[in-house]
Amino acid sequence: MSETPRTTFGGRRAVPPNNSNAKENDPPTMELQGLVPRGVNLQDYLHVQNVNLFKERWDSNKLDHHTDKYDNNKLIVRRGQSFYVQIDFNRPYDPRKDLFRVEYVIGRYPQKNKGTYIPVPVVSELQSGKWGAKVIMRENRSVRLSIQSSPECIVGKFRMYIAVWTPYGIIRTSRDTETDTYILFNPWCEEDAVYLEDDREREEYVLNDIGVIFYGDVNNIKTRSWSYGQFEDGILDACLYMMDRAQMDLSGRGNPIKVSRVGSAMVNSKDDEGVLVGSWDNIYAYGVPPSAWTGSIDILLEYQSSQNPVRYGQCWVFAGVFNTFLRCLGIPARVVTNYFSAHDNDANLQMDIFLEEDGNVNSKLTKDSVWNYHCWNEAWMTRPDLPVGFGGWQAVDSTPQENSDGMYRCGPASVQAIKHGHVCFQFDAPFVFAEVNSDLVYITAKKDGTHVVEAVDTTHIGKLIVTKQVGGDGMKDITDTYKFQEGQKEERLALETALMYGVKKPVNTEDIVKSRSNVDMDFEVENAVLGKDFRLTITFQNNSPSTYTISAYVSGNIIFYTGVSKEEFKKETFDVTLEPLSFKKKEVLVRAGEYMGQLLEQATLHFFVTARVNDTGDILAKQKSTVLMIPKIIIKVRGAKMVGSDMVVTVEFTNPLSETLQNVWIRLDGPGLIKPTRKMFREIRPNSTVQWEEVCRPWVSGPRKLIASMTSDSLRHVYGELNLQIERQPSV
Repeated sequence: MSETPRTTFGGRRAVPPNNSNAKENDPPTMELQGLVPRGVNLQDYLHVQNVNLFKERWDSNKLDHHTDKYDNNKLIVRRGQSFYVQIDFNRPYDPRKDLFRVEYVIGRYPQKNKGTYIPVPVVSELQSGKWGAKVIMRENRSVRLSIQSSPECIVGKFRMYIAVWTPYGIIRTSRDTETDTYILFNPWCEEDAVYLEDDREREEYVLNDIGVIFYGDVNNIKTRSWSYGQFEDGILDACLYMMDRAQMDLSGRGNPIKVSRVGSAMVNSKDDEGVLVGSWDNIYAYGVPPSAWTGSIDILLEYQSSQNPVRYGQCWVFAGVFNTFLRCLGIPARVVTNYFSAHDNDANLQMDIFLEEDGNVNSKLTKDSVWNYHCWNEAWMTRPDLPVGFGGWQAVDSTPQENSDGMYRCGPASVQAIKHGHVCFQFDAPFVFAEVNSDLVYITAKKDGTHVVEAVDTTHIGKLIVTKQVGGDGMKDITDTYKFQEGQKEERLALETALMYGVKKPVNTEDIVKSRSNVDMDFEVENAVLGKDFRLTITFQNNSPSTYTISAYVSGNIIFYTGVSKEEFKKETFDVTLEPLSFKKKEVLVRAGEYMGQLLEQATLHFFVTARVNDTGDILAKQKSTVLMIPKIIIKVRGAKMVGSDMVVTVEFTNPLSETLQNVWIRLDGPGLIKPTRKMFREIRPNSTVQWEEVCRPWVSGPRKLIASMTSDSLRHVYGELNLQIERQPSV
């Protein structure tokens, strides 16, 4: 093998870092031991004339390894599984006197003990778990090999050489990019750390290139499709580039724990010039609003070509891109959504909401935020670094929230460990535990400086955790994989375990909570359509034989989906007299003009109702969000829905608002149908319709999906999608 450059650091010898798949250092084509005697012609020895890798998408290598969907003309195989290679020599191969081997090399400073230089010996029988090449056919001057890779092999793009032994040294083939071989994780191989037993789950979590992401509010769940596009042209190289950009040592790239942890840091740009710049302030100058993206393809290709972070992302965009990265490399992955997700800065399992004595929220003291929803990812792998039983789904989150070991990343944290409160196990389990298990604590900040706990809601946070169902677009409830049901003995035990392992609760809220009031309060928000008036209905119930007077306060805020308030658009106070054992309803009208001028990325309105029972001093508090119903984009197609046939796609949008939409961008995407494309309309007048036609030629058969998004200066989060069944070309 080529001589390794020697770098000396302070009296010790060190090999330069081997942290780039793209950088190369070719081994010599001849490694001779001494001089070749006169009259000896090295060409008389076995000489490689051609190498055939059977790398077309219809060849058995790609079909057997489930890599036939990749739009890539190189050989792509999965580790731990055999594949075929045919070598044509200059003369027939004689195993009694000819000796050769296949070599795989990755990076610039390959070493055998690091797994970056892999000599593959020709063996009589392949051994499970080990590299080896078995001759399965000899015909004329050709030899066909079955090559088996190690299930722990580095994942990346390898260079391939054939080395032939002579009495005078080694003759090696020259560098040939046509023989480059990608090796990926293998969920079909029982010895691989990412092995997934269920075939339907492998189909969903590795091979499905279109997903559904859930957002909105727990009482008004919205869905949007996302084009993962992990098989599209250039995406595999873009994912390998991400690890190069992170300067991840090549020797660690066979470990899914390390790969997913590096990926969670690299998807955001917070401290490492990663893929996406996060922005939550509704200002998206010099970039694309997060809601405009239809999938990961544009983002990853732009990142690799520009070598600069792409603007902008929010949690579902980070999760969508991270899912592409994981599935592309062969790690089973899914996007999950946690409704009412606690962003607990200090993992103290408490979201403190401070109230003034009159019941209004004290915004200066209230620092914790509850996200309407938060998206992260789960990756499937074994955890040999943890005790038995904590493998399987691992929570990994690439949205930059909190620092972990000096970088903005999160996970992989065992979901099973989170459920049982074993937050001592790496990585970042206390933070994820707090996201789904924190209490919501209402505290009155009195004028004399004292704080009184008024109410504790133990069921609000982590109300519902969902992901896309296997084999369909519906929703699967996975809340019970993260937490036991409230009130169960196991739930109390998990909490006590977490507290024992250092998660801290500053206030023992169970002892401090005041006795329950005789008056109950609740409210409902009418289904709200963008641009229309709607009502809140507040109900007071008196459960005692006394008469009470109540002073109530309604606050309506435009909020970011992260729970941070932007603008209070509604303030209303009223008094209610409650007769004994009776109830009363109060309606509050919210006019479109009150909220329309302030709308944010996701058109979320948050209402906080507080009431004081004047006779007892009891404070009642409730908060609810509503997601405005937004118009949809209509997608239609005409023409034959067949691979290789032209199909016309029509995208149509009608402006339902009473104002003109300015700077309208419509994007269209559909893996296997059309490359991501977009069109701009300067303006769309009230109640007018725009149409856009594109001709596409599908190249993938089966169930496919077209996805469209629209964004403008004043209206965003507008989507449309269309399911299609694309036929194969009829065989001649």
